Amino acid sequence: MFWRIVKGALFRQKGKMALIAFTVALGASLATSMLNTMLGVGDKVNQELKTYGANINVLPKEASLLDDLYGMQEKEGQVQKYLKESELPNIKTIFWAYNIVDYTPYLNTWVSCNNDSKHTKMVGTWFNNHMALPTGESVDTGMIRLKNWWEVQGEWLSENDSDSVMLGKIFADRNGFKVGDEIQLKSNNLDKKFKVKGIFSSGSDEDAFIYSTLKTAQEFAGVTGVVNKVEVSALTTPDNDLARKAAKNPLSLTIKEREVWYCTAYVSAICYQITEVMTDSVAKPIRQVAESEGDILNKTTLLMVLITVLTLIGSGFGISNLITASVMERSNEIGLQKAIGASNGRIICTILVEIILTAIFGTVIGYGVGLLLTQIIGLTVFGSAIAPTAMVVPIVAILIILVTILGSIPAIRYLLNLNPTEVLHGR
Repeated sequence: MFWRIVKGALFRQKGKMALIAFTVALGASLATSMLNTMLGVGDKVNQELKTYGANINVLPKEASLLDDLYGMQEKEGQVQKYLKESELPNIKTIFWAYNIVDYTPYLNTWVSCNNDSKHTKMVGTWFNNHMALPTGESVDTGMIRLKNWWEVQGEWLSENDSDSVMLGKIFADRNGFKVGDEIQLKSNNLDKKFKVKGIFSSGSDEDAFIYSTLKTAQEFAGVTGVVNKVEVSALTTPDNDLARKAAKNPLSLTIKEREVWYCTAYVSAICYQITEVMTDSVAKPIRQVAESEGDILNKTTLLMVLITVLTLIGSGFGISNLITASVMERSNEIGLQKAIGASNGRIICTILVEIILTAIFGTVIGYGVGLLLTQIIGLTVFGSAIAPTAMVVPIVAILIILVTILGSIPAIRYLLNLNPTEVLHGR
């Protein structure tokens, strides 16, 4: 009898139930799309931010960290400190190796141009270096990926361009150089002519420098197998209290805290792991970049949560009005049930079962639409699909059930106050 009553109510009020299902589907679709986007957007936003450069500097312990981290100019004749070039592949062997998107080393030296007495900084680096890792894997990394926003006239250098250099736009304009010109560079260790293969505009002090392959800069500096600095671009998790505590002093962490910190992609954890594989090195986050990334991710997540909450609140009000209207239309039927002995609990149970069945139907449809919306957001905003997250299914189901039950409260209150005598006498 119970299920006959439920079935009859559902079919007699098809219009009302369709509207309730539609409202639930709307809420479920938006909640599904926002939650899937929120859970999948972190890596995508982080990946987008990686196109704007490195967020970690790796330097020798003895080097002046203040000069490198805060942008002060390196002085000619300053005593150089070095990292071992042979240890650079180790960076891709740390626990968070797959979060290391790109990295490239730098070796700075000073050269004179065309016998000019004024010296210019030459920076040797990787441009597109194919590197074999100790793990047996290989990786391609370098400036072409790390500085892909640079505007380049001509071409980027390759690792085999031992007779070519790239000039910063300021240096090229100041000295009247164009792509294809010949330039003679000289240091205490080498005097050699090069072809200008490219002129770059970075929008920073680098526009006044000369860039060459790492090997060329080492020859001019009279050193082998060393670099001054490494810039690393890594996907990171926004800092929290634990990350900030570890950044101050990793030794202050308890064993449990250390495990959580070490196994989470905090920028401080990645820096710490890099220093473990690079002899006498100090890895420091570029705070302006790292903190900006964290702020953007946190604000993006907060926006998704707010949209989800507001959507569910709106759906709750819509469901509440529709259920109350449905109960009021059935007041005669409910009054008759009360008159023949049906308890409030049984009637409430019947109403809730009807609404929950309708909500389940709407949730299934809404979830499918939500997955479609997730992919539209991913392709439109990030240019790639966002993989659905399994944990969204139970979250959406629980949220919709809660919203549906809460939205039924006004109708239940009306039902409890319903007097069968008044209803049956038309009052």
